[in-house]
Amino acid sequence: MTVNFEASFKAYDVRGIVGESITADSVRATGAAFVDVLELSGRTVLVGGDMRPSSPEFVDAFAEGARARGADVVKIGLISTDELYFACGVLDAPGVTFTASHNPAQYNGMKMSKAGAVPVSSETGLFEIRDVARRYYEEGIPATERTGSLEERDLLADYARYLRGLVDLAGIRPLKVVVDAGNGMGGLTTPAVLGDAELPALPLEIVPLYFELDGTFPNHPANPLDPENLRDLQAAVVEHGADIGLAFDGDADRCFVIDQAGDPVTPSAIAALVAEREIARAQAEGEAEPAVIYNLITSRAVPELVEQCGGRPVKTRVGHSFIKAVMAHERGVFGGEHSAHYYFKDFFNADTGMLAAMHVLAALGEQERPLSELAEKYAPYVASGEINSEIEDKKAAVERVRVALTAEDVDVDEMDGTTFTHRSEGWWFNLRPSNTEPFLRLNVEAPDGPTMERVRDFALDLVRR
Repeated sequence: MTVNFEASFKAYDVRGIVGESITADSVRATGAAFVDVLELSGRTVLVGGDMRPSSPEFVDAFAEGARARGADVVKIGLISTDELYFACGVLDAPGVTFTASHNPAQYNGMKMSKAGAVPVSSETGLFEIRDVARRYYEEGIPATERTGSLEERDLLADYARYLRGLVDLAGIRPLKVVVDAGNGMGGLTTPAVLGDAELPALPLEIVPLYFELDGTFPNHPANPLDPENLRDLQAAVVEHGADIGLAFDGDADRCFVIDQAGDPVTPSAIAALVAEREIARAQAEGEAEPAVIYNLITSRAVPELVEQCGGRPVKTRVGHSFIKAVMAHERGVFGGEHSAHYYFKDFFNADTGMLAAMHVLAALGEQERPLSELAEKYAPYVASGEINSEIEDKKAAVERVRVALTAEDVDVDEMDGTTFTHRSEGWWFNLRPSNTEPFLRLNVEAPDGPTMERVRDFALDLVRR
């Protein structure tokens, strides 16, 4: 068979159907290309993977390809994606993890990082790796004088210790925490970081939900962005009388939060809460105006709170490579996305759901109010969530909206898609075309529910006309 490399190499990572757009042979070629494009012969390359059935075979194949081009490979075993970033940052080495994040069981893929946890994207070498990998797949991997070495290393305890050094949970009040790992890597990292599997126990009673590592996802998809996949966690929080619920996606780099009543806390509210804490910490260390990065469809509560706290809000496009680049350029202390990716200066500008969860646990445990009351401050607006419309002519749909709002008191911003902001009524919405699917994505935010619904329906009516 012939593998279509264009089908699996995306803007930020590699993701495809096992046996079709990603195979052991294509992975082996990619390992060799990774070494050659990034000039890693004679250097260390880290390789790990998640709990998907195909990950061990792919880890071995990538290692073979990388060693064939002279790299010394360190296999770091079962890892979450943020554990890869930790390893690349602490060891100052490039690496790859095999995961397809929240995608269904038939998928797998690669997330790549340079030394220091600098992302590899379409703008920083990923497509060059694709092109060389395709050639090696078709023509064979060239021989080299030196085959790299191979060793194994377990970094889980070091990862847990590092995170605990960033947020002190030892002195908080006792909390009961339900964690839904979705049969993903959170089932391994949660006991290590929040439990006593690797380090001394914290004042947390962890109620585990689907901690068994199983890449076939027998209970529900490991995609907390879909509200349906939060139902079990919401019910368990109420049933156990828990203080908080946490849901991780398959590779455990994102974390979603449920309050004690079983209601979701929006990722924007979590971003605002964590931003406040990180700004205060930076100011205590002498930083005058700490920068916080947020993407343009995050709630406006985030930049408003950042300014109130004496920080400097910096808006960016959607996408982790943009966030990480701006984090580095602006020396940001924290970055947040509406999709529950949270980025930290102290974590090599990389995203980690676990560290965000620890900040929420600390904020909750340092005071006596329930999470629902604590979170009210950070969620003053009403959002629609992301609504997809399958549209062939996306430009025409956006233009219909633009024309309809011409006479209104509306500002238009085209940083990423098109954002319409009503100056006097206080609402905004963004229309953003998907790069990979025939979807036009709508996000609406308003001061109250009725206004949000009115604006949402107005926009959808024009888009889908």
